[in-house]
Amino acid sequence: MKKTYRFLVIGLITSTLALVGFKYEDRYFEIAKNLDIFATLFKELNALYVDEINPNKAMRTSITSMLKELDPYTNFYPEDDIEDYRTMATGKYNGIGATVSNVYGDHTVVMIYEGSPADKGGIKIGDVFTEINGVSLAGRDSEQLGRLLKGQTDTEVDLTIKRYGQKKPLELSVKRAVVKTPNVPHYGLINDEVGYIQLNDFSATAASEIKTAFEEMKGQGMKSLVLDLRGNPGGLLNMAIDICNFFIPKGELVVETKGKVGQWNKKYAARFNPIDLEMPIAVLINSGSASASEIVSGTLQDYDRGVVIGQKSFGKGLVQTTRPLSFNTQLKVTTAKYYIPSGRCIQAIDYSHRNADGSVGKVPDSLKSTFYTKNGRPVYDGGGVDPDIDLEPKELSELTAQLISKGVIFDFATQYYFKNELNIPGDNFTPSDDLYTAFKEYVKTSGFAYVNEAEEALAELESLASEDKGYAGFKSSLSPLRTMLNKKKDMDMMTYQDEIKDELALEILSRYHYDNAMKFVSFEKDHEVQEALKLFKDMPRYKSILAGK
Repeated sequence: MKKTYRFLVIGLITSTLALVGFKYEDRYFEIAKNLDIFATLFKELNALYVDEINPNKAMRTSITSMLKELDPYTNFYPEDDIEDYRTMATGKYNGIGATVSNVYGDHTVVMIYEGSPADKGGIKIGDVFTEINGVSLAGRDSEQLGRLLKGQTDTEVDLTIKRYGQKKPLELSVKRAVVKTPNVPHYGLINDEVGYIQLNDFSATAASEIKTAFEEMKGQGMKSLVLDLRGNPGGLLNMAIDICNFFIPKGELVVETKGKVGQWNKKYAARFNPIDLEMPIAVLINSGSASASEIVSGTLQDYDRGVVIGQKSFGKGLVQTTRPLSFNTQLKVTTAKYYIPSGRCIQAIDYSHRNADGSVGKVPDSLKSTFYTKNGRPVYDGGGVDPDIDLEPKELSELTAQLISKGVIFDFATQYYFKNELNIPGDNFTPSDDLYTAFKEYVKTSGFAYVNEAEEALAELESLASEDKGYAGFKSSLSPLRTMLNKKKDMDMMTYQDEIKDELALEILSRYHYDNAMKFVSFEKDHEVQEALKLFKDMPRYKSILAGK
């Protein structure tokens, strides 16, 4: 009986191994078969299709379509996009240091990095590039423009520029250089005891920039810290680990990665002695805080090291690894998921369906698992980091949003700058009533067409009603309603005056101070910052939140 049993076990093992072997062989056969089909198909297309086929474009389209079936973060970088990839990884690139966007068909400078070649060369926000090195930009997209602007260090790029107030185009020559985009565009004391650090990215110098800002403010008397991660899309994992390390003990787990391939299963702990273990910290997040931002906010939350304020974060807990491919191309492929110290994964359960603003939305309780912080507070997985103090997001009025999206505020700020170039706004700058009156007059003459939801609903009603035979009989009754809506539109410029002034202030300040504009804006209307300041004044509440009481 034992002998028979032994033969059965051996037979079962042998059969299992054979089955596994068959599955692997079958998988590789399927790969080889489909690659052969694809190559044969392309060969026939290339030979027989009525028009010429661009092989680079065709292959890139097929690769993009294949990767789109996986997740949004697995990407292919062809040789001509490698420079963009390096910029994302290092925060550096060879260029002029200007961000140019396609604004209604014009290649318009929307931001300049302080001290960059563009800054030194006299380029201004609002300038429109029309030619680069004699090449017309008419009909060219942003990708093509970027390739023309970037190049080897110390080489010159000749620019033809259309500028407000200038009748003739300007000719400028700018020498390219290594441009470093700052991770911390702004830091400073909000009051005598509370420091503020705005972290916009996690490129190679993020941790050192945070440390420099923290130590400088601590030397100035900082007793509490506001760490602003709102809108930060993430970046390098090691920068997130090092920043967490500043505030948690050496040796503590920061993040763990788990994937299909064993070599990607790793635990990352704090490697150095912290710079502070006691200072109260408020971490600000919103739906735009992703990846490395979620590791920092989630890890500090898991160790009860700081109070997280704002809105649920984005929910990107996937690890990407880059793999070199042939012909100097790269594959960025998702290889694992992040797990923060409590054991939860911050990855959204469904990353293909999100709200319009990119946020995860509400995850059903049945799909969430409960984990616990160091002090025993319950926290949950299923999509991002939930704040300890949940605040409603600031939503701009429809009027303000359209004034921004249609470039009205941007263009007015450009005109204001060139008329007041030497009159630099100071701290806590707010547009005066006279300036706002001038803005309202500018809006009237700019051709700005503002259509609100009520007007859209009325237009839809009229469209549907016009199909009714009795429409002529009640058409006149809709006219008073349209008159009322027009009056409301005129009143909206006064109703939303304060928020429009805030946006005007930021746009005008950016003309003088670039991405440092935030340091000249008052935090009085920043809901999340004000909540942090209120919390720091009530330390029993701060400690109670972290204790889970």
